[in-house]
Amino acid sequence: IAERPKMASLLDEILFETYGQGPSPSKDFYQLVITQKEVIWRWWKISIRGVFRGTPPGEIKQSHIDFVEDSTFQKQLDVVFGPKILEYTLSLCRGHFDYLVRLPDQLLLKILSYLPLQDIGHLSQTSSRFRKLCNSDEFWKKTMQSYFGVITEDMELLVKAMGWKKLFMFYYSQELSCPTEDKPNPAASP
Repeated sequence: IAERPKMASLLDEILFETYGQGPSPSKDFYQLVITQKEVIWRWWKISIRGVFRGTPPGEIKQSHIDFVEDSTFQKQLDVVFGPKILEYTLSLCRGHFDYLVRLPDQLLLKILSYLPLQDIGHLSQTSSRFRKLCNSDEFWKKTMQSYFGVITEDMELLVKAMGWKKLFMFYYSQELSCPTEDKPNPAASP
């Protein structure tokens, strides 16, 4: 297990959490919580059979080290949540954190402002959070201002009907079809 880097202090107490129903025919409900120190596995028996009525919820807590060494626990997690969640859980337990997704939105928007438009399109397909950021009005307004230098009253009126992304794409396509001067990369300006 890797030693926790100093950046680990930037992490929330809960690193990952998911929940869902067990695979068919089970109706049982499961929750997986990974904190900075342990893996917590909870389950609730859901059954119409009288034998299971009133069964209390169950819970297992293990340290990261114990989870990495417990193949039975890993198999349970794999059956309920699948191999991707199992691999992600093992990765977190081994100290491999994705700090990029944990950065604040404002900092990520600043980083996005340096990317070429094609990369913005690709990044928006990687997660729901990046899709939201890459399609946000805040990002496209800043990109519009960065590329065209000024936001006119006409642009402000059009944005109400089109949104910042569509408005930028409209102006950008017009610029490409009849270039009048060299413009900087729309996302390269700070």
